Amino acid sequence: MTRHFLRDDDITPAEQRQILDLAVQLKRDRFQAKPLAGPQTVAVIFDKSSTRTRVSFAVGIADLGGVPLIISTASSQLGGKETASDTARVLERQVAAIVWRTYAQAGLEEMAAGTRVPVVNALSDDFHPCQLLADFLTIREHRGELAGLTVAFLGDGRSNMAQSYLLAGATAGMHVRVASPAQYSPDASVVADAERRALETGGSVAVLADPAEAAAGADVIVTDTWVSMGKEDEKAARVKTFGDYQVDAAMMARAKVDALFLHCLPADRGYEVTAEVIDGPQSVIWDEAENRLHAQKALLVWLFEQNEQTAPARKAGF
Repeated sequence: MTRHFLRDDDITPAEQRQILDLAVQLKRDRFQAKPLAGPQTVAVIFDKSSTRTRVSFAVGIADLGGVPLIISTASSQLGGKETASDTARVLERQVAAIVWRTYAQAGLEEMAAGTRVPVVNALSDDFHPCQLLADFLTIREHRGELAGLTVAFLGDGRSNMAQSYLLAGATAGMHVRVASPAQYSPDASVVADAERRALETGGSVAVLADPAEAAAGADVIVTDTWVSMGKEDEKAARVKTFGDYQVDAAMMARAKVDALFLHCLPADRGYEVTAEVIDGPQSVIWDEAENRLHAQKALLVWLFEQNEQTAPARKAGF
């Protein structure tokens, strides 16, 4: 059975640790693993514009000895004349893996169901699991063991970042608090899945309305843009709704004195976060951005190891 990475709980707690451990190795020695030597090709598909995702996957695939094939859906048949499953069956005969940044999670699930090569969610409306691997690598670098840490996400609880923090944080044994207005609470099924995973790991999840309560005593404060791609026409209403959830110096002061600040970027300075915080000493956003490269390389190597039909990963010695 082919292993994919479509949402954060597609991997077990032990597997999450394995991937992060491998990311540490690959950050220390960027070119030690060459599972794509040949070179083999990885299809990287974009429905949405991108900077960090495009660069980190393109560079990472090249580091692993492969060739990134960047595909824009605007110039392909995917989503137009051809279904995701049909596209997957075409691609699997020519590429080692498929990476897709898209809108609907259902499209990724259809893609994965129709192919024998690993499919990676590079962002969907529901989840952003590759970003969470990078975030957790960053937190590990600055704070050590993830289990037992408290992380507070402030803002749009229905966003892909908030929902991924619930699933990935519970998987890591963290205490995850999501603070958002009631109408933007995370999907109930995602919360339930995170609660089940937390029972396995000793972590916990909490959905709150009060951002100050969520931030109190936290080890990590996280936010994301209030206006995601496709929501631009809602900006005025969202700014008004989320105003109390801005991460400013006063909000950071409610967390632990050495709390970290994370943001997946791009940031709307002066909206979800002030310049004083994002450029301040507690911000680790540039480490976080770089770690997309190392975490995603580790994920690809790990997926190749898990899937017998992508056996070239064995060449890397992992």
